[in-house]
Amino acid sequence: MSNIQVRPATLRDAKAIAQIHSTSTQEAYRGMLPDEQLKMLSSVEKRQAYWREAIEYCEPQVQVAIDGDKIVGFVGFDRSRDPKTRQTTGEIWAIYASPTHWDQGVGLALWDAARDGLAEEGCTTVTAWVPLRNERALRFHEIAGFKREMTTAKTSVVGSIKIEEVRLQRTIN
Repeated sequence: MSNIQVRPATLRDAKAIAQIHSTSTQEAYRGMLPDEQLKMLSSVEKRQAYWREAIEYCEPQVQVAIDGDKIVGFVGFDRSRDPKTRQTTGEIWAIYASPTHWDQGVGLALWDAARDGLAEEGCTTVTAWVPLRNERALRFHEIAGFKREMTTAKTSVVGSIKIEEVRLQRTIN
């Protein structure tokens, strides 16, 4: 069993975060999206710029999971971006583990850190948007205590592909 530590991300972590985001996306969405679409989504350079900016401005707050001296996952969390949600509603904007570390406790360690961070911010509930066809992500969130809000199902367009998403929610306690 690996010894996962979680800490706030620094600007130097942006490339490793982008690489994990890219490889995890490719693995998780293989079969859901055409390979061509996956390649376009997986630009490490674009993701690195996004995560550098997120880390610099703390929007969202970003934490990384470390196994030894290697970054193996990350979570981005903040207040909910959904319109008409209460100020006490937080959101997991992104949570990814390197595919080499799936099912090894990385996601749980990241979720625990995000939950603690959101609680410190005064949040009492937390949401996450997950594609309905991403069974691994749905299972992870449900194990972590999230419940599906089926009335929130929406269609997002990624390139030319439509993806059905559902919001999951749980209390922070």
